Amino acid sequence: MAPSILFLLISLLFIQSSGDLQQHNEEGHISVMISDKGLDFAKDLLIDKAIASIVMSQLPEIEKSVQVPLVGKAKVVLSEITIKDIQINSSTVETGDSGIVVVVSGATANLNMNWRYSCSSWLVPIGISDSGTATVKVKDLEVGLTVNLRNQGGTLKLILLDYGCNVGDISIKLNGGAAWLYQVLVDAFEGNIASSVEDAISKKIREGISTLDNLLKSLPHTISIDQTAVLNVSFVDNPVLSNSSIEVEINGLFIGTNKVLVPRSSLNGLETSTSCGGSPKMIKISIHEDVFNSASSVYFTADSMQWILDELPDQNLLNTAEWRFIVPQLFKQYPNDDMNLNISVSSAPVIQVTNQDIKATINLDIIIDVLESGQVIPVACISVDISASFAAEIIGNNVTGKLKLIKFSTNLKWSKIGKLHMQLIQSLTSSVLKTVIIPYLNSQLKRGIELPILDGFAVCNARIAYAQPWIEVCSDVSFSGDSYLMLLPASVS
Repeated sequence: MAPSILFLLISLLFIQSSGDLQQHNEEGHISVMISDKGLDFAKDLLIDKAIASIVMSQLPEIEKSVQVPLVGKAKVVLSEITIKDIQINSSTVETGDSGIVVVVSGATANLNMNWRYSCSSWLVPIGISDSGTATVKVKDLEVGLTVNLRNQGGTLKLILLDYGCNVGDISIKLNGGAAWLYQVLVDAFEGNIASSVEDAISKKIREGISTLDNLLKSLPHTISIDQTAVLNVSFVDNPVLSNSSIEVEINGLFIGTNKVLVPRSSLNGLETSTSCGGSPKMIKISIHEDVFNSASSVYFTADSMQWILDELPDQNLLNTAEWRFIVPQLFKQYPNDDMNLNISVSSAPVIQVTNQDIKATINLDIIIDVLESGQVIPVACISVDISASFAAEIIGNNVTGKLKLIKFSTNLKWSKIGKLHMQLIQSLTSSVLKTVIIPYLNSQLKRGIELPILDGFAVCNARIAYAQPWIEVCSDVSFSGDSYLMLLPASVS
């Protein structure tokens, strides 16, 4: 049961990760902290999963020859020794400089088994034999283990430092059989049964730790966002184990899909705040503003921040006839021609997390194209500088949100149709921003940034706080599936 407890402690903390990543400044830009409340949740959930993996496990057959007064030499065999159920009295999980310590104490286990014997003596030369069943109650079962986590090139290694299992007492109830058989079972087999239980659980610990370590090694190196970007989720430095939490840092920056990265040691740790306020939560995920700015840079560099606007709520605005009073030269030169707006971001948007919200500065170029005789003719370019705020929210396991326009300014960058009346252009730009561009950007922002939670787990009752330059998500966690837990050993053999 104990190795399974450790699994959730890890799975709550880490998204699928590894580290073939290069950064000019390798630091942890996403920090994940699991509190003592989260550790208790992990422990309780995994104990239930561990018990399910142990029950119905069969222990090895036990055979002994014993000398029975007045009966002679008897060969006694215990077979099909099966663990039927386990009851937990108390359990604890503690963290500190020595590692993660898990202790299960006061547990009881109920076993079923078959018995058979055969014996012969000079008094009974033809021999006698019998068989039947028995139940065993294992009392005061204690299991403990200590593990640690270490960063190896951006991947975590799980190290088993110490472990043990001890059976306090055993009682046997015999169904049928001769009177002497009960005492034989107590005297000759009690120690063997206890050793079998201890060996089986100890083996489970070793198998479980090995499985979990292999699972950590198999986690993918990056999370693919789309054809343009991947998220660098290599671990940075060793996890920090305090007396009430576990904290791990993840690189967390977006990179282009054509980049090859190599992990390096952390240079200067980025300090996060210690609390989201309010009632305690199981986990706290802190995301540095550099994460958002790295995404901005990647998509800008890949020329993904441009689009052709050929539809408007007022479609007449995309015909030169509608502009005859606003820009007479345009109508005069291109009468009654359709138009489109070629919109592109002129520099990577800048994201800044304040203590109240998230601010965004976006610089756009809007090129007015005239469509004439199958040709696209650029006639003017207007630069637009936008200041906006972003209200973050949690949808599913993603940080998403909504962009709100604060202010903007327009300037004529160049024109082939003479000077433009910028006050009128400003009014038209406002309409385009509010009805098309901001709604379009919000539709893209709905995808959000995935929180570092494994499949099968979900954040719930999440609370968002801002602590410049970090956005912090404090949340409880619910378990909704078995995807990773199914990788644990199913039974003890």
